[in-house]
Amino acid sequence: MTRLDDRRFRVTTAVQRRLNPLLRRLPFQTVIETTGRVSGLPRQTPVGGRRTGDVFWLVSEFGELSQYVRNIKADPRVRVRIGGRWHTGTARPLPDDDAAARLRGLPRVNSAAVRALGTNLLTVRVDLDGPRGPTSR
Repeated sequence: MTRLDDRRFRVTTAVQRRLNPLLRRLPFQTVIETTGRVSGLPRQTPVGGRRTGDVFWLVSEFGELSQYVRNIKADPRVRVRIGGRWHTGTARPLPDDDAAARLRGLPRVNSAAVRALGTNLLTVRVDLDGPRGPTSR
């Protein structure tokens, strides 16, 4: 990571630490819930993405440095809140996918922020359970 990328990462994550607790409370904010790889506790992170059938797509702006991606690698079972409803599924990072191209098919506002702030884009695919992926814990 270059010096500029490192600075961008540190500033962005500092802002996200303060903003994410507020965003994840908004009822229609899309949120991914992972299991903390050390604590074992649920960890909720606001994300942008799009559901296509039984698959939810998102792009991580910091790739494998993102805490939720590290949690997914330790335990791929996740929940995703889409449109105010929780869905369970299995997530997997796709390092060979063209994340920049994937962003073009995702919601514009979030994609613009990910593109502007991101230093190591990584596509994440979540295969939702069931025909419509419904469940809640």
